[in-house]
Amino acid sequence: MVFAHGFGCDQNMWRFIVPAFADHYRIVLFDHVGAGGSDLSAYDPEKYATLDGYTADVIELCRELGIRDGVFVGHSVSAMIGVLVARRAPELFAELVLIGPSPRYIDDEDYVGGFSEGQIHELLEFLDSNHMGWSQAMAPVIMGNPERPELGEELTNSFCRTDPEIAKRFARATFLSDNRTDLAKVGTRSLILQCSEDVIAPPCVGEYVHRAIPGSEFVLLNATGHCPNLSAPEETIAAMKAFL
Repeated sequence: MVFAHGFGCDQNMWRFIVPAFADHYRIVLFDHVGAGGSDLSAYDPEKYATLDGYTADVIELCRELGIRDGVFVGHSVSAMIGVLVARRAPELFAELVLIGPSPRYIDDEDYVGGFSEGQIHELLEFLDSNHMGWSQAMAPVIMGNPERPELGEELTNSFCRTDPEIAKRFARATFLSDNRTDLAKVGTRSLILQCSEDVIAPPCVGEYVHRAIPGSEFVLLNATGHCPNLSAPEETIAAMKAFL
């Protein structure tokens, strides 16, 4: 079971989920290049300008570890990285668990991604000009659950630990991506876990992913915010176990 973290996070974000599966699966945790304890010298701006670079890393990692027919658990942008991995190396994973996925963040004609193009560019410009301020402003909004400020503080600290230049580029690769056409080509059994309130990936986005991936299963969690792996681990674990 391979766990892939989202933007501004690292493998520590899975600490409440992993113990529930450790007795039955070989667990693989990693940090994307540029995140957590990864080797920053391995970061190549050209390679990681799109999600393709991160996808190639996951495929290389899994092949090195001899993984076949595993379970991929991807949060946020890593959900789409998992979709790309499933398309390019379908033998690696028998199941995908996609937590808060979004194939496109920008609204487009009849597609609702949750943001206008102007809003996304404003968000990226804010990040370019003030990484620390962006982190302090955005992390609590992304996390949600304002009655539990410690969760927002954890995400803020995680964002602030990320190298600012790498964060800017990863944000562009994430928020300007469009993977809608990849969804229909996924032949891997898939679960979409969607929070009931999520400013980054609204419920309609999760429903779109569900409709687009053939035969996928969809669970609307009672959890709110974009990080149920931290805010509602028990509900997240229960939905994963019911699927697996």
